[in-house]
Amino acid sequence: MAASLAWVSCSTEAPVKLGNEVLAESGFAALKGKRVGLITNPSGVNRHLETTLDVLRRAPGVQLVALFGPEHGIYGDVPAGDKIQSRTDERSGLPVHSLYGATRKPTPEMLQGLDAVVYDLQDTGCRSYTYISTMGVAMEACAEAGIEFIVLDRPNPLGGLRVEGGLVEAPFRSFVSQWDIAYVYGMTCGELARMINGEGWIKQPCKLTVIPLRGWKRSMVWRDTGLPWVPTSPHVPHGESPLFQVATGMIGELGGKAASTGIGYTLPFQCIAAPGVDKHRLAEALNACQLPGVRFAPVTYKPYYFAFENQVISGVQIYFTDPARAPLTAINFYAIEALKRVAGLDVFQEAVQSKRGFGMFDKVNGTDATRKALQEGKSAAEIVAAWQPAEEAFRKQRQKYLLY
Repeated sequence: MAASLAWVSCSTEAPVKLGNEVLAESGFAALKGKRVGLITNPSGVNRHLETTLDVLRRAPGVQLVALFGPEHGIYGDVPAGDKIQSRTDERSGLPVHSLYGATRKPTPEMLQGLDAVVYDLQDTGCRSYTYISTMGVAMEACAEAGIEFIVLDRPNPLGGLRVEGGLVEAPFRSFVSQWDIAYVYGMTCGELARMINGEGWIKQPCKLTVIPLRGWKRSMVWRDTGLPWVPTSPHVPHGESPLFQVATGMIGELGGKAASTGIGYTLPFQCIAAPGVDKHRLAEALNACQLPGVRFAPVTYKPYYFAFENQVISGVQIYFTDPARAPLTAINFYAIEALKRVAGLDVFQEAVQSKRGFGMFDKVNGTDATRKALQEGKSAAEIVAAWQPAEEAFRKQRQKYLLY
């Protein structure tokens, strides 16, 4: 595996130090004398909320010459799924190459004249979040161009112990299921980059350098890190949002008319609701499942936009009492089951009737077997239990790439 790991000494004044902070404390040694491109967005900050873009612009001996924008753009102001055009950044005067528009992989022209590409994006620890797809295809492009790829490591906000969900079947591989990893994979972006490189998931390995974290433990969820959270995308506004994104994100892929997940209201990903649902019965049904670390409370709200705009809808709001123990991915399926049993709401039938279909649901799951099992009447408990062999196999496979 063509990789190196940059270990740099740092003080222990803070619980966790980010890769970008370790890089700065080294005097930017890994970037000295190099012409650098940067893949980033507003989440690429240090603990003082200084962006890596600004830090590298003023770093001595570093030539920042190009920017690369993932989904949502370098300033995080583009809605999910919208294509982004390449342009010139008015603040810095640097070219901004879009990696979520005409191409999702840097072209040879974009990389021309660069010595290294630096990656500093905060992801959510979920396979369907596109930043890790951007990372891997950019690694592949750098390998083809003979350019170094440098990951400024960041914590996994869901922690490093949690592994949930099955793997990806070939027909369902997409930018929301790009790699053969569990739906919740429990690795930092630096660890995942090592795995992508080492497992041959790209055409050829790149020259990979990971600038590691300091003080991070696998048991930590975001609240334990002592770090500020900058929204990684419009509906992931705070440090606990990744928990909710995993818990309801699959339901959201069925389209707004199936059920609301709180997007378009003040609680993105934190609710499961629809018109005519008896919120008390739904809460009772879900709490009766006795899922550890999570409780469901009745809620009524009126979304401002998106699904059920200006309609009063009812359902449940999710509360994590012990985030480390909560089975996040499973919540989607227990909720789908409860909606059908309590409210007579078949979310798959609703998706078909609204002409949304379930293509994205299957892509995010990495298979259509889960959806078919639910439609055939298999219980959520059976579906979750069926993931166990894949989860255990993935834990073993990832072990040699772990850094912490």
